[in-house]
Amino acid sequence: MPATTRLSKLMSNVDKLPRPLRTRARSLLLGRVVKFVGTARLAVEELTPERAVISVKNRRIVQNHIGGVHAAAMALVAETATGFVVGMNVPDDRVPVIKTLKVDYLKRATGAMRAVAELTPEQIEAIRSTEKGTVHVKVAVTDEAGIEPIAVEAIWAWTPKRR
Repeated sequence: MPATTRLSKLMSNVDKLPRPLRTRARSLLLGRVVKFVGTARLAVEELTPERAVISVKNRRIVQNHIGGVHAAAMALVAETATGFVVGMNVPDDRVPVIKTLKVDYLKRATGAMRAVAELTPEQIEAIRSTEKGTVHVKVAVTDEAGIEPIAVEAIWAWTPKRR
């Protein structure tokens, strides 16, 4: 699918960089746009119109009282992945907004966290061609052991920008 938004065009330019520099460049650029992403030091490993992969290391800045990734940081990784993949597709004259973020904490997490959010071709077409609407974004969050310690439901909306 061709780049159709400012964000997707920016990411296609980043993808021209040598592979070892891409994650760092994506993370720095998007961390300046979305300040909390930069503060939490999230890594933007992959970002295409179909898929976003976001990770966070188990560092002191995001830890809870028992040394694991804090519950809010786990939710942040999921919300960021879903938001960025939606943002890659929302036309520039519209704005994406989170409507629902439901997180069920299932198991204790081990080490770093990684969220993978994906959209289907049908969802992408709906986002690009409909003035306003909602989309349920599939996201899986895993820890270093490959376990899914949380289950997330993310629903995003898009509406025309106010003039």
